[in-house]
Amino acid sequence: MGKTFAEKVLAMKAGLDEVVAGQIVTVKPDRLLTHDNTSAIAKTFRKIGVERVADPSMNVIILDHVVPAANDTYAQSHKETREFVREQGITAFYDVGEGICHQVLPEQGHALPGMLIVGSDSHTPSHGALGAFA
Repeated sequence: MGKTFAEKVLAMKAGLDEVVAGQIVTVKPDRLLTHDNTSAIAKTFRKIGVERVADPSMNVIILDHVVPAANDTYAQSHKETREFVREQGITAFYDVGEGICHQVLPEQGHALPGMLIVGSDSHTPSHGALGAFA
């Protein structure tokens, strides 16, 4: 019997000939997508003692959910996100007004066929339409 798309991508990312349902594998995503919640993620990083993201080139951060900032709390969150991006050397950062995450990823080449994408947004699986496993 043939393999599912998920099995094919996960096997490829795990460096295995095949994977089966129920098997636990370790994989490295091609992209990690976060948005306005990045400042909260950064705070959790610091709280658990993580100093650096493992691979800045896999991170895509887009400020697109509460833009412009609706109040001081959101403005502070955006500021903290920009600081985190700078401190971590993340180059795929799209600030307020640069687009919505689900359009920016494909438009900027961050979502391609065969990629494994992990995102903090409920619409991340929409990148499956482009042949990514998200």
